[in-house]
Amino acid sequence: MSDITGFFSGRLPEQWFTEAPEITVDREEILVIGRVAAPSTGDAGSGEAAGETSQEPSGETQRAAESGRISRFREDTRRERMRIADEAQARFGRKVAWGAACGESREVFTQLAVPVMTRLRQPERRVLDTLVDAGVARSRSHALAWCVRLVDQHQGEWIDQLREALVNVEQARAAGPSA
Repeated sequence: MSDITGFFSGRLPEQWFTEAPEITVDREEILVIGRVAAPSTGDAGSGEAAGETSQEPSGETQRAAESGRISRFREDTRRERMRIADEAQARFGRKVAWGAACGESREVFTQLAVPVMTRLRQPERRVLDTLVDAGVARSRSHALAWCVRLVDQHQGEWIDQLREALVNVEQARAAGPSA
C-alpha cells in the first residue's frame, strides 16, 4: 500500500486538501478522501459595528455550507481527478474512487458496488428474508449488505484489530525466506 500512498502523495496538487488524504485500498478499488477547507458562514460586518455580536451558524447552515464546498471541489477538480485516476488505474490495476470531507460532512463521489457470491444455509437465508419481508431491505443482496454494515458499525474496533494483524502477517511473509 505504501507505493499507492506514495503515488497519490506525489501526484495530488498540494492546494486541494488541508491535510494528507485518507487512502483506503482493497482488491478492487482505491478510495481517496481529502479534507477541503471549511467555508466561512459568518455574516462579515453585519451588525458588529453597532455593538451586536455575531452568532454561530446553525447546524443546518453549516452542513449546507460544507456540502456546497464539497460540491464545488468535486466540479472544479473533476478533469484533473479523472486524469490522476486513469494513471493510478493503469499502474495499480484498481479503480479509483474519490470523496471529500469538510467540517463534519463527508461525501464519496463515486464508488464501486462489487457483487459478492456467498452460499447460505436456510437459517441465514431466513434472516435475510425476514429483513426483506419487514421492509428493512429491498432484496437479499441489500439485506446482506445491511448486515455487513451493522457488523462494521458495532464491531468496528475488532475488525480494525483484525486488519492490523493481517498487516503484521504480510510483513512477516515479506521478511521471510523466498522460494
